[in-house]
Amino acid sequence: MRDALDVILYVGKAKNLRKRLGSYRVANPDRMPRRHLRLLRAVVRIELEECGDEPSALARESELLRLLRPRFNRAGTWSGPPRFLSWRCDEQELRLAVSGAPEADWQSHGPLGGGAFVLRATLARLLWVALHPQLGFAALPMGWFHGMLESETAIQCGPMADTIVGTLEKLLTGETEEFCGWIRAQLPADLHPFEKASVDADLELLTGAFPLPRAKASVNLGDGARLCPPD
Repeated sequence: MRDALDVILYVGKAKNLRKRLGSYRVANPDRMPRRHLRLLRAVVRIELEECGDEPSALARESELLRLLRPRFNRAGTWSGPPRFLSWRCDEQELRLAVSGAPEADWQSHGPLGGGAFVLRATLARLLWVALHPQLGFAALPMGWFHGMLESETAIQCGPMADTIVGTLEKLLTGETEEFCGWIRAQLPADLHPFEKASVDADLELLTGAFPLPRAKASVNLGDGARLCPPD
C-alpha cells in the first residue's frame, strides 16, 4: 500500500485478495482502530505481487518487511533471535521446548522467532485436553491456558506416544488435517461450549492465523503479498 508520494505504507499477504480488500471497503469507521483509519486515508495505490504458493508468499512478505520496515507494519519488521520448537519422546512422555538452535537428541522445527513460544503453548493445550478429555480446561496445569509453560514442558502420553509423535511430525511439515482430526476425535461429544470454542481457536491458530512453514521436521534441522489489518 503506497501513499501519494509513492512511499510504501504497509506490506501484507492475502490468500483471497478480493475478500480482504472488500473488508476495508465496508469497514465501520466507528469500530475500526484509528491506526487502521489513518492507513486507509493515506493509501492511494495498491501494488500487487503474485507468489506461486503460500510458503513463498510468506517468505516474500518477511523479506519485504525486514527490508522496507513500512510505517504501518509492526510485527516482522525486525529480525529477532532464531527460535526452534524442539521435542522428544522419552518412553511415554513427550517433552516440548523452545531453543535457540537445534539440539542433539531432539527433533526441531524452525526457525520461527517468537512464534515458537506460541506454537508450543498451543500444542501443549491441545495435546493435554485430547489426552484428558474428561477433566476439562479447569484441570489444565497452572499457567498453561495463558501460555505460561516451563522451559521444558512434559506431557504424559502413555501408550499413545507413538501416535502423537507421528501426527505432530506431519503437522509440522504442513499436513494439518490428520493432527486436527485426531484432536477432535479424542474430545467427548458433550464438551462444554467454552472448551469447544477454545479448542477450535487453537486449531484455527495452527492451520490459519499462524501458518506453519513447510520445513521438514528432523533432528538438528537448521538449514533450512498476508494482506491483513496493521498490527
